[in-house]
Amino acid sequence: MQINAIILQPNNPFKWAAGWNSPIYCDNRKTLSYPEIRNFIRTSLSSAINNHYKGANVIAGVATAGIPHGALVAEELGLPFIYVRAKAKEHGKQNLIEGYFEEGQTVVLVEDLISSGKSSLEAVAALKEAGMNVKGLVSIFTYGFDAATENFRNADCEFVCLSDYDNMLAQALITNYITESELPLLKEWREDPSTWKK
Repeated sequence: MQINAIILQPNNPFKWAAGWNSPIYCDNRKTLSYPEIRNFIRTSLSSAINNHYKGANVIAGVATAGIPHGALVAEELGLPFIYVRAKAKEHGKQNLIEGYFEEGQTVVLVEDLISSGKSSLEAVAALKEAGMNVKGLVSIFTYGFDAATENFRNADCEFVCLSDYDNMLAQALITNYITESELPLLKEWREDPSTWKK
């Protein structure tokens, strides 16, 4: 919030690509421009991997926003880095996964943000299809949608996030980023984002 990577506008919603109205816009790419915050995220994601996914020997970024953070984490942990494209290249070797890896290696994915989990889980499926052992996924932020939890459960993939929507709202109140009167609208959105303010 201090660098406006998260913007809250309950009375002037953003429009998501999915067509949803949203009171929040989260741009984790912006954190890369601030060394202190970038370093905090790098060390926090690395700690999450060390605490939850011991034995990983490759770090993978989910295109596109997970790539820079994933590369920073791989550097911190001294591990190889690969990344998973949203779709295979249409030219050259038509790679879906970029970088060197071997079948049977153990990998942890790095993502910047989880909403439904769809793009993250497509990357998980691509790595499994390539013969890798996916230990789980770490991300900077999650909206905490029930659908995402269910999607990850169905895909048999664990995930750990540094922060979530509820914690963010609590911090926003403490720092006067939002007012008490805005809180009900912000909580209401999370319950049914697809129909909110339609």
